[in-house]
Amino acid sequence: MAVKDAAVVLYRPINQTELDLIAQSGYKQFPPRLPDQPIFYPVMNEGYAIQITKDWNVPAYGVGYVTRFAVDSAYLQKFAVQNVGDQRHDELWILAEELEEFNRHIIGRIEVTHIFKNQ
Repeated sequence: MAVKDAAVVLYRPINQTELDLIAQSGYKQFPPRLPDQPIFYPVMNEGYAIQITKDWNVPAYGVGYVTRFAVDSAYLQKFAVQNVGDQRHDELWILAEELEEFNRHIIGRIEVTHIFKNQ
């Protein structure tokens, strides 16, 4: 985990619809999960977020974005890091019903670090 001033920097691959909803919040929060999405999963490193964006979001949506944001490290201690494959495939699993609370612990703004599109 990247730590800076009692905050952990996390990443999240998103599509255009999610980006539009994040923008509507003033880049302060992630939108609620859809009924078929029980878990919100921010990832622990930018390389993994880029991989998901390129491999999943761009083929599915034509465009994908990587976001970066900081979250209060004390709050995040309640979540175990989940490894879902490769050594760098670490993520946190936030239940959909806990996302509103998670959003309250975001420090600063959610920023877009990369944009990928179909060629």
